[in-house]
Amino acid sequence: MVLVTALWSMAGVVTRFLETARSFEVTFWRSFFTVISLLVILALWQGRRFGQRMPWRSRYFWLSGVCWSVMFTAFMVALTLTAVANVLITMAVGPLVTALFTRVLLRHRLPLRTWGAIVAAGAGIAWMYGRQFSLGGSQMVGTLVALSVPIAGAVNWTVVQRSQAHGQRIDLVPAVMLGAVISCAVTLPLAFPFSASPHDLGLLALLGLTQLAIPCVLAVWCARVLKAPEVSLLALLEVIFGILLAWLGAGEAPGSTVLAGGALVIGALVFNEWLGWRQQGS
Repeated sequence: MVLVTALWSMAGVVTRFLETARSFEVTFWRSFFTVISLLVILALWQGRRFGQRMPWRSRYFWLSGVCWSVMFTAFMVALTLTAVANVLITMAVGPLVTALFTRVLLRHRLPLRTWGAIVAAGAGIAWMYGRQFSLGGSQMVGTLVALSVPIAGAVNWTVVQRSQAHGQRIDLVPAVMLGAVISCAVTLPLAFPFSASPHDLGLLALLGLTQLAIPCVLAVWCARVLKAPEVSLLALLEVIFGILLAWLGAGEAPGSTVLAGGALVIGALVFNEWLGWRQQGS
């Protein structure tokens, strides 16, 4: 799972080395190479007829795919508009947004510690957003676009849980591939005219394979072995790795406001997961 988060965190620093590809073209090519990579991985893993086993008639499968496509598209667009640290810390509220969604839609009861973490993380995000609104321009837009990633993720995990409650188990890896296909279809018209250089295509192919396809497969395998609190806690390493890589690899030092707000968000998440882990073990 540590390897998974390290691979996920590559996107920010790699996009800073693109020469000519921008915005929706970046998203299209990364999603395209993700589809190609997952086609090969699924064929090797589940056999050449894996497509016949996909739940094409399940509405939950399609809803999950749409959510993945929103996450893929919004994440890459946000990276082209604002700092890596802003995007990653905004995404870190995903577990708490998911908790709120499951409380409202699935009637799951939330412990007091989770409500406290939601308030603390909300304060951290508000601190970050306040600074972004004062800056205006693409920084503010990029941070708002990044917010759609944890929202789509929360809807996705809620859909998965609801499908399991109705006896329909969604295979997450094919759902990821479906999301990448939808992302390609949506961003293709917006990507014209193509301007990516061979250098850019090589970097985006690298992201499609090693930043999405491989870690998504590994994450599904990890979720079968590790406890949920462990997975949630380890996933936060993506924020630390991503900011560190962008800082060291591209010279993109996070501002004091981002660090202060991020400390509140990460601290709230870590404390919440640590308390939950202790309570499960007692």
